[in-house]
Amino acid sequence: MTASDIHPAGAGGTGRRRGRLASRAIAVAGFLLRVLLVAWAGMSIHFSNLPWPWLRTTLAIAFVVFGILTLWVRDSPRSRVAFGVLFCVVAAWIFSIAPSHERDWIEEDAVLPRAFIDGDRVRIAGVRDFTYRSPLDFDVRHLEREVSVSSLNSVDFYVSYWMPGPVAHTFVSFNFDDAPPVSISIEARFEKGEGFAPVASLFRQFELIYVVGEERDIVGVRSNHRKEDVYLYRLQVPPEAARALFLVYMERINELAERPEWYHLLKSNCTLNIVRYANLVGRRGRVDIRHILNGWADRYLYRAGFLVPGLPFEALRQQSWINDAAQAAGDGADFPQRIRAALPGMPAAR
Repeated sequence: MTASDIHPAGAGGTGRRRGRLASRAIAVAGFLLRVLLVAWAGMSIHFSNLPWPWLRTTLAIAFVVFGILTLWVRDSPRSRVAFGVLFCVVAAWIFSIAPSHERDWIEEDAVLPRAFIDGDRVRIAGVRDFTYRSPLDFDVRHLEREVSVSSLNSVDFYVSYWMPGPVAHTFVSFNFDDAPPVSISIEARFEKGEGFAPVASLFRQFELIYVVGEERDIVGVRSNHRKEDVYLYRLQVPPEAARALFLVYMERINELAERPEWYHLLKSNCTLNIVRYANLVGRRGRVDIRHILNGWADRYLYRAGFLVPGLPFEALRQQSWINDAAQAAGDGADFPQRIRAALPGMPAAR
């Protein structure tokens, strides 16, 4: 027997093994795709706009059972076609559900801001400035603010944790030479009786809102009343980029006021929208898992060179925790200055 007698058989064996592996991979991919389609449709029905919870749940279970029967138990060309037709009907119904501004909103989300841009001057209506005694006990007040874009000098980034872990809420504040900061928080908009639900947010449950407010409201309610851990960082970007980002936010605020949109945890949330707008004004970089696991967003910014240099990250993070300063500032008009007073590399805000 020679080497030439052995190699063809060996090559054939390798080819058969590769073929089996490819077949298994295709089978696994097909199985996962079917699971995904059944799960998505079932959950979509469960979170749909039908008014009766019992009916939504019953129809969702019925669809899942139908999917199991047609895609696994009776797997045949005819049953797969039947599933495909019903799936398309469900998908068409779900995607026809439109967001709305006309709902019974909670007080915190009742007013949509608007921006009126006149050259260098921007007037913002619907700026939230609540006075809180507790997260659910507050005095309602909305202001109008007028700022000059040319006096915008920097932008700050907040990370607020309602529980320890890799998920948090992120938002920004824009700083001006001659005016207090304007804080903007991208959030899910809640109706009365609703609260945030991560799974439900994937299925057209919450509209999107950009809350524009004073820092003693937007920041203070988190640090002082909800007792979240709040971290504040000055972003190392030129004023021109900060001004361009501010105008993008103003345009988006007006677009939402005219046409409602859905909040989506994985496609249109607080951090992903910040990244999307940063891309519009010149950011260069790829999508990063920390854009989704946004409790690590400050680590991402540090490694990308957007935070104050010269300190190890853990030291910078420890010094950027502002809860003590925020609680000492209370509802004072000097809240922005006091929360920044001891932060590394950051002049106090006006």
